[in-house]
Amino acid sequence: MKICALLLLSVVGLSVQWKVKTKGTDCSQIRRTSPTAASGVYWIQPPGVRKPFRVYCEMLADGGWTVFQRRTGSTLSFRRNWAAYRKGFGKPGKDQWLGLERVYSLTRTPGTRWALRVDLWDHEGGTAYAQYSDFRLADEQQAYRLTVGSFQGNAGDAIKGLYAGIDQNGSGFSTMDRDNDGCNPCIFGDIAENHCARSKQEGWWFSRCGSASLNGQWHPRGQNLGWSSGLHWKTWKGPAPYSVSASRMMIKSL
Repeated sequence: MKICALLLLSVVGLSVQWKVKTKGTDCSQIRRTSPTAASGVYWIQPPGVRKPFRVYCEMLADGGWTVFQRRTGSTLSFRRNWAAYRKGFGKPGKDQWLGLERVYSLTRTPGTRWALRVDLWDHEGGTAYAQYSDFRLADEQQAYRLTVGSFQGNAGDAIKGLYAGIDQNGSGFSTMDRDNDGCNPCIFGDIAENHCARSKQEGWWFSRCGSASLNGQWHPRGQNLGWSSGLHWKTWKGPAPYSVSASRMMIKSL
């Protein structure tokens, strides 16, 4: 009888964990329906998604932002393969990659426009941001191709790039085991790279590597200069490689 009771409790527990009370379809919708909602971890369920999932909502004066990337140190490795970047890793509210499929499930909502905000912190106490209109990702068959619209902010438009020919807008996502960077080899001056994601050991929307890449190896102050594998936003800290101290990427429905 004890064994049966324990099994019953176990089954009940498993069923309860999927009967979570979702707060909304995304953080923006939560903030619109609950203007006093505080920043924190919430359950959301975008339209067409079978199971809800947890996200960190950054509730700012201009609305609720769904955080999908956060880097503050070296505890969580971002050296992952395609399957990991697709599914996501880390924990909401801590260092995390939410997952390409989940971000796609948000931005595919018909008739909804999205903004992307990138927040950056350097090792000297400075901070900057870049914000883009009309953010969205394509589906996995199209390698989660990145699309962004107009830019505003004080970090510079690193997605468009420091110079012509490295615009990452319209690029597919690449990882160590899946090359979608659009060139082989990629030439930078007299340096040739066969695969940006493999050489930098990260996943990103590479185009001839480009000026933006925030998923590389994290480096502490004093060891953050000259590393090609770091957290880069070269229109703010560049063009020589400078690995920033922290980054956050988040989206908001408009």
